[in-house]
Amino acid sequence: MLSSSIELGGQSIPVKIIHERRSTFRAATGKEGFILRLPKRLDKKGEKSAWEWFESWAKALHRDKPDFFQRFLSKQYRDGDVIQVGNRQYTIGINLEDRGSHSAKLHPNRFIQLNLVHSVSEEERHKAAATLLSRLIGQDFLPEFSRRVLELNQLHFAKPIKDIRFKNTSSRWGSCSNTGNLNFSTRLLFAPAEVIDYVIIHELAHLVEMNHSDRFWALVERAMPNYVMQEKWLKKHGAGLGF
Repeated sequence: MLSSSIELGGQSIPVKIIHERRSTFRAATGKEGFILRLPKRLDKKGEKSAWEWFESWAKALHRDKPDFFQRFLSKQYRDGDVIQVGNRQYTIGINLEDRGSHSAKLHPNRFIQLNLVHSVSEEERHKAAATLLSRLIGQDFLPEFSRRVLELNQLHFAKPIKDIRFKNTSSRWGSCSNTGNLNFSTRLLFAPAEVIDYVIIHELAHLVEMNHSDRFWALVERAMPNYVMQEKWLKKHGAGLGF
């Protein structure tokens, strides 16, 4: 696997290049950038042709869905920053230290101390800060969020739930396992309450129907008749949400 990057709108987006047994080019978006899949044996002319095809594909995607690319931007956090998540404000303190790994702690009055490795690049520190903030703030919201999940479950589905967790995911808003484990993206904490309820209801409905059949959508609509509006909001604004 090789690594490269592409410039789109002044933004550098990572590209993972994978050579495998295939006869055609294929490109897709991943968690941290693009994934370009190519045939195993390509000469220089073929490699050039593949990259030109990929550039054209990526530029068209950027033109048609510019908001989508916000997910690949690392937010820059500075010492003393205040961030708003839902109805809560968090103040951030940042120490750069000669240490082996990054760490963070949530103090009283919602003060978050980030201790970041000094020797890594600034981009790596920004990504580490986002991951740590997602973890700590997710833990802070989890009791309240879990109560809402249980409330909506009792109101509409009454199915057993094994566990409720937050995860720092960008590819999906939530997931439901056949054993009753519910996972939700911490990005969801930046969404309006009705949108959050929709994602919760969506995953709860999977406790009844582990698919997206007509029966599944009928369950969602019965619990939230205007769910289509919430889906449209996520498609329009979702890429800009997150740490």
